[in-house]
Amino acid sequence: MRLRSLFTAGLLGFALCTSALQTVSAQTLRVMTGSASTPLQVPMNRAVVVESEEPFAELSIANPGIADISTLSDRSIYVLGKTPGRTTMTLLSPDGRLIANVEVHVTPDIAEFKERLQQILPGENIEVRTANDGIVLSGTVSSTAKLDRALDLANRYAPERVSNLMSVGGTQQVMLKVRFAEMNRSVSKTLSSSLAIQGGRNIGVNGETGGFLDGTNGIDTGVSTNGIGTEGAFSLGFSSGSLEFAVLIEALESKGVVRTLAEPNLTALSGQQASFLAGGEYPIPVASGTDGSVTVEFKPFGVELDFTPTVVDGDTINLVINAAVSSIDTSITLQTGGVTLNAFKRRETSTTVEMRDGESFAIAGLLQDDFTDLTGQVPWLGDIPVLGALFRSAEYQRNQSELVIIVTPHLVTPTRGEALALPTDRIRIPTEKELFLFGKVAGQKGAAGEVARQDFSGSYGYVME
Repeated sequence: MRLRSLFTAGLLGFALCTSALQTVSAQTLRVMTGSASTPLQVPMNRAVVVESEEPFAELSIANPGIADISTLSDRSIYVLGKTPGRTTMTLLSPDGRLIANVEVHVTPDIAEFKERLQQILPGENIEVRTANDGIVLSGTVSSTAKLDRALDLANRYAPERVSNLMSVGGTQQVMLKVRFAEMNRSVSKTLSSSLAIQGGRNIGVNGETGGFLDGTNGIDTGVSTNGIGTEGAFSLGFSSGSLEFAVLIEALESKGVVRTLAEPNLTALSGQQASFLAGGEYPIPVASGTDGSVTVEFKPFGVELDFTPTVVDGDTINLVINAAVSSIDTSITLQTGGVTLNAFKRRETSTTVEMRDGESFAIAGLLQDDFTDLTGQVPWLGDIPVLGALFRSAEYQRNQSELVIIVTPHLVTPTRGEALALPTDRIRIPTEKELFLFGKVAGQKGAAGEVARQDFSGSYGYVME
C-alpha cells in the first residue's frame, strides 16, 4: 500500500512538472531539413524550445544580448528572450553543413500586459500588438481618462516604445454656456444751505456750504426756484431798508440701478482651447524707442472667454476657464501728450472645475458695498444749535454691486445647417412702397412669414445631447 502511494505521488509530481514546462514554453518551433525556417517569436523573459529534425553539432547566435541559448539534446535548443530585438540563430551539422538559420524575434511580454489591461479596464475594446521592440495599441475607448490609463500601463512594459492608435468614442465636443449677471445700485442724498446778509455798502456776510452752489448765487428777494447749475434748491429772501437777508437751501436725493447681463456660448473639441471676445479694442498711445516716437496699442474690452474642456469619463467634463467682463470707465481720465485716456473696469476669474453634462456651477461671485458719509460746515457757526444747520452741509452716498458668473457645459454634436434658425431669418428687407409710403423699416410679413415657412419639428439653436 505504501509503495502504491509513492507511485501515485510520483505520477502527480511528473504531471505537475510537465504542466510547468508547458507553461514556460511559450512556443515550440520545429526546424525541418531543407525548408525555410519561420521567424521564432520569443517573449521577453520567457523560454521557447526549438526542435530540429536533424541532429546538429554546432549552435551559435548572432547577438547574445538579445537572446540566450542552451542545448537540451542534439535535437533540442532552449532559447530565452532577454532584450527586445532581432537576431539570428545558426545550426550546423556534424560535417559542417548548414542546417538552418532561424530568425529570433524577442518581443515584450504582452500576455501579462493583456491580462492586466483586462483587469484594470474591463469592457474596453483595446487590441494589443507588438511592432519591432514596442507595443501598438488600437481600438476604441469610452473616454480620454481610460485612454491615458492604458498608455500609462503600456509604458510600464515597453517604456518609450508605445504606439497609440486608439480612438475615443462618444461625444467629444463641449459647448460652454456662461452667464455674467451684475447689478449696481446707488443712493445719494445731499442737504446743504447758504446764508447771506448785506447792509449798506460796507457790511456783508455770505456763508455757503452747499455742494451744488458755485458762489454765483446772489441775494434775491422773494421765493425762487433753483438757479443754473443747481438741483432741488429753494431760496427765500427779504429786505428792510438797506438790510437784505437771503437763505438758500438745497436738498437732493438720487437713486440709480444698472443691470448688466451677458451670456456668451462657445463650443470646442475636448482638449482644445477656444476663445471668445464680444466688445472692441481701445487705442492707447505708447512711447517706444529713444527718439520718443509714439505707437498705438489696442487693449481689448467687453466680454472675454477662454476655456479648455476635457471629457474625462462618460459625461464628466473638466473645464479650465478664464472669463472676464471689462468696460471703459469715463469717470477716471488721464491726459498725456494732448491725448485723454480713460480707465477700465474689469471683473475676471480664472479657475478649473469639473462637472457633468448640463450641471451648473457659480464659479465667481462678488458683493461690494461702499458707504460714504461727509459733513462740511462753516467754523463755529455750524456748531450753533438749530441755526447752525444753515451753515452745514451733509452728503450721504452708498453704492452696492453684485456680480455672479455661472457656467454650464453641454456635450453637443453637429447637425444639418437647415435645422438652425438665425436672428436674421426673421427679418425681411422692406420694399420701396413699404419704406417710403408706410415708413416700415422691415417687411410687413418679415417675422411671421419667414418663421411660418420653417419646420419646427427638429431642434433649434444648439443641439444638446
